[in-house]
Amino acid sequence: MLTPAELVWLIAAVAKADEAAFERLYAATRAKLFGVVLRILRRQDLAEEVIQETYVKIWNSAGQFNPALSSPITWMASIARNRAIDVVRKRSESSIEEEPAAMEVAADSPDPLARREMTEELKRLLECVGRLEPDRQKLVLLAYYNGWSREQLAAKFETPVNTVKTWLRRSMMEIRECLGLGSGS
Repeated sequence: MLTPAELVWLIAAVAKADEAAFERLYAATRAKLFGVVLRILRRQDLAEEVIQETYVKIWNSAGQFNPALSSPITWMASIARNRAIDVVRKRSESSIEEEPAAMEVAADSPDPLARREMTEELKRLLECVGRLEPDRQKLVLLAYYNGWSREQLAAKFETPVNTVKTWLRRSMMEIRECLGLGSGS
């Protein structure tokens, strides 16, 4: 994996339509982004489509990337994640309850290999999520890691959608505060 500084440089070059830089960026980040998308979609065929769309968006939006706001991999992963979540929400042929694997929440601690590869930023984020009440941890993980909609969360937690929105907003404010980013409100 390239360093964040190298990724910033590559994204800046991609913003200038540098195809060679785009190929290097793709080669360096595809596996990670594919993992993010596959975790949400749980179908390789859909994940491959979303990855293609993700890199088209990265190519078209590279000029909008601001390294002062996020790391390059965080920016790219959020594009991939958001696109995957859009696909999940549009897939009306199967409900979340019909896919038992989608009901699983991430394990409390990753396997040793994954732990070694975690960035310090991710470790800090997981530590902050871990400070939330157990139900709020589950809510945040289902929403932002598994891509559940607010309606699905409301059904799961047997509470109104507006309450789920409030819980998510407050949880995210707590996480931002823990990370030293302020409330963002």
